[in-house]
Parts: sequence; C-alpha cells; structure tokens
Amino acid sequence: MEKTKMVESQIYTKPESLTEIGTHYCPGCTHGIAHRLIAEVIDEMGVRENTIGIAPVGCSVFAYNYFNMDFAEAAHGRAPAMATGIKRVNPDKIVFTYQGDGDLASIGAAEILHAAGRGEHITVIFINNAIYGMTGGQMAPTTLPGQRTTSSPMGRDIELHGFPMKMCEILSQTDGAAYIVRRSLHDVANIRKAKKALRNAFEAQQQGLGFSMVELLSSCPTNWGITPEDALKWIESHMVPMYPLGDYKVHSALSVK
Repeated sequence: MEKTKMVESQIYTKPESLTEIGTHYCPGCTHGIAHRLIAEVIDEMGVRENTIGIAPVGCSVFAYNYFNMDFAEAAHGRAPAMATGIKRVNPDKIVFTYQGDGDLASIGAAEILHAAGRGEHITVIFINNAIYGMTGGQMAPTTLPGQRTTSSPMGRDIELHGFPMKMCEILSQTDGAAYIVRRSLHDVANIRKAKKALRNAFEAQQQGLGFSMVELLSSCPTNWGITPEDALKWIESHMVPMYPLGDYKVHSALSVK
C-alpha cells in the first residue's frame, strides 16, 4: 500500500512590518494582536517603506521597538499634533498614531478633537481598555460606570465622576472625519473585522478623504484583576454594551470592505 506523503507548508509567519523584538505587554493583553493586524495591513498594502508611525505615552510607549518602519515618539497626548506636522511636511507618506484611552481621551482630548475637525489626513488607532494600564490601573475617561480601579475603589460613580467618554460618537460629528469605526479584539470574528477596518482607514488616508480613526476594544487582565480568558468575556459582556461596535461615519467615496 502506497504511503501518502505529508506536504509541509508554512501557514504562519511574522509580518515584515514587525521586528523580532519580544514585546513587554502583560500576558493576555491584546496590544500584541492590534500590532500584528496593523503590520499585516501595511504589508498587504505594500506601504511599509512609505509609512511613519507615532508612539504615545502609555502601555504602548515602546511601540517603535516593535514596528519595522519609521517611527516617532510623542509627548503624552500629543500624537495627533505630531502626526499633523509630519503629514503636512510629508503628504505622500502614510502617517498613523497608536494611542490608548488615557493618552487620547484625557490629556490628548483637545489634540484629537481638533485634528478630526481640521480633517487632517492621518489615521488614528485608538486602543480602549477602559483603564490607565501603564501607571497603575487608575480610572480613565473610558472607565465604565461601577468599574473599580485604583483611583475609584468603590467603582466609577456617575454622580461624582461623570459619564465615560465615547470617542467614536464624539469625533464622528466633526466635518473633517472621513472614517470613524469601533471594533473589538475579544474573539476571532471581531479580530477579522478589526483588520478590515484598519485597511479601510489607511485607504481613506491614501485617497485624501480626511481624518480616520479605528477604535479597538482591548483587554487589560492585569489591572482588571481577572484572567486573560475572563478579560475577553468581560469585553463582550460589559464593554460592548457601553461602546457599541459599528461604523459611526464612513465617507461616501470610500469603498469599504
């Protein structure tokens, strides 16, 4: 009886747009997934040599070590301002910022709002894990009502602390925004949708349609005080109801995938 030969094929490789450096992120953190999706999209679009990223201050402060492309480091919250300057000086480049909720929605709230209002031709990847991850797990602008953090040990009190900031809903109201969507990284189906959204955002920039942002709901098991598996379930059961997934603004000239 003739034996069937097994043909080995490589089905998983590291994107060219990622370096070989291991990341510093906590176990179960979905920053790594977001990094890979961005790298895959940049590789597939063939724009790595033409792309400039902006790293924030926060958990992803060392993002420039992990992406194999030109990168700059911005002061806390100022990534959109830096991206604006870089894009205006280099209009032929793809320029993106990678920001957390503390960086973007708190200290950087003015920068992100006015960048969108001006219709800057940049792309923003917004990682929302509802907490300050790097500095000890304090309450962020996106922390959910009742959610406990190191600075709100009894849970976020709406009467005292106000409501969470919903950045897609806010920025989609600006005339300069071309593509504003929210996706999640809590399961495979949503990860695939997130990748398509990132591609659309970069293409909106390529076409000169205006400001684009993809918000990604992300996990923080360490500061949430739960296991990585439970953190993914927490996104689905708690974050998605507060931050509904979907397209908040899509330019009519953009052929979305």
